[in-house]
Amino acid sequence: MTAKLTVLYATPEDPTAFEKHYLEVHMPLIPSLPGLQRAEAARFLPGPDGNPPPLYRIAELWFADTAAIQAALGSEQGAKVAADYAQIAPAGSQILIAEVDDLG
Repeated sequence: MTAKLTVLYATPEDPTAFEKHYLEVHMPLIPSLPGLQRAEAARFLPGPDGNPPPLYRIAELWFADTAAIQAALGSEQGAKVAADYAQIAPAGSQILIAEVDDLG
């Protein structure tokens, strides 16, 4: 069953510095994760009521199954990604793993 690793980033103290590192250093590490099928990243915007979002960014990494996620995380490239995440992730950020329901 398809699975994804979702990273929810809390709002950083310095969004400009975070964006620079995230886009120029962190995200270029992602495509070489073994078994990665698809990757998406987005920055949250204010809601319909204009209020700021409770989180800053989301990244979703898609794999064939949870075993493929674990293999990617256990790889040399996965260790590099994890080390960089630990360096840049603001307090309150979360990593979640989920099996994807096929609704179509």
